[in-house]
Amino acid sequence: HAILSQNTVIRANHSRAQTPALLKGLIFAPGGHAMTPSHTRKAGKLYRHYVAIDAIHQGYSECAIRSVPAAEVEEAVIAQVRHLLQTPEIIARIWAAAKPESDVSEREVVETITAFAPLWEELFPAEQARIVRLLVERVDLAPDGMQVRLRAEGLQTLVEELRRREAA
Repeated sequence: HAILSQNTVIRANHSRAQTPALLKGLIFAPGGHAMTPSHTRKAGKLYRHYVAIDAIHQGYSECAIRSVPAAEVEEAVIAQVRHLLQTPEIIARIWAAAKPESDVSEREVVETITAFAPLWEELFPAEQARIVRLLVERVDLAPDGMQVRLRAEGLQTLVEELRRREAA
């Protein structure tokens, strides 16, 4: 009764703070329906996952992908972002986007992106989430895989932030 008598908004915000959702608002099930973060506890252990909104509203039998383990899909997205950031095509796109607005060279872009990978593990979860939101426009799941769409302007912003950090 003490828990239920608390303000529900405050209680919900506290629960969400305890269960971070890196892909909240970015991850979509087949058919374009959003997925929402959720969690369960068993024997004191927390299990986080993303659940398709249409599965909640229409029933789990109607969905190709009902839910996915949060840690696994988040790791896969981060791995794919890291991989994409090292491809020549993406590096060229970052440089092309940054070129008109700054004096950044292609070599500086390559060095900055290369330095980003080891830096990731040192970041706080909130900073990791901010960078994912900066870089990732959308994650579309399918029964046979996923597609990660990056934000070009986010890539440029990341390079500029990393350059400022190196200069400081």
